[in-house]
Amino acid sequence: MRIGVTFVPSIPPYLGLKNVRLLPRDERFFDLFTAVATLNVEAAKHLHELFKSDPDHRAYLAESIKRLEHEADGLTHEVITRLDRSFITPLDREDIHMLASRLDDIIDRIDGTARRVQIFRPGVAPQGILLIADVIVRSTLQLLEAVRVLDGGKTPVVISACVQVKKLEEEGDFVYHEWLGRLFDEEKDPVALIKWKEIYDTLEKTLDQAEDVANVLESIAIKHS
Repeated sequence: MRIGVTFVPSIPPYLGLKNVRLLPRDERFFDLFTAVATLNVEAAKHLHELFKSDPDHRAYLAESIKRLEHEADGLTHEVITRLDRSFITPLDREDIHMLASRLDDIIDRIDGTARRVQIFRPGVAPQGILLIADVIVRSTLQLLEAVRVLDGGKTPVVISACVQVKKLEEEGDFVYHEWLGRLFDEEKDPVALIKWKEIYDTLEKTLDQAEDVANVLESIAIKHS
């Protein structure tokens, strides 16, 4: 009597490995995010220095910020282009698009503030302006720390940095309200008051933008933890 034998095709060992990707995944996105986050830090530092500088020597720093903003636009465009042509992405497509856009919005706000200073020529900056500009620098540094480890599975590091950004936004809000009140109490020139209020408002919106980025990063980190 013949014994029937069932043929079972051999399975290549690599197909049995867990988490093996059969198609390439474009990891360049993380490098681009980090590059834009780095430009945000540089622009924030330039802005802080701009407010510390003599009003007659601010043009160079404002133009430096504009160059950084153009560079960030190019990197953001590359993210969107890669997103359109990538079959497999390391993060959800909507998350990649949102993070790229929100990071770019920060440097847009910084550039907008520098442009206002160029247009308004408001004179010596009040101490409150310097304080908020410093908070923006620290916020961009925290975001850079979070973006750098986004692809490394270091969710606690990302979350911790995002929490710090939210605390800094609260610190900035306190400074904004405190010093805006002082501006209205102490500034006797109505034109100067209007100029500095506009700049205070733009700085406060920049901090809000940084918090938006922190929220996006936190969501991504939790989703992929």
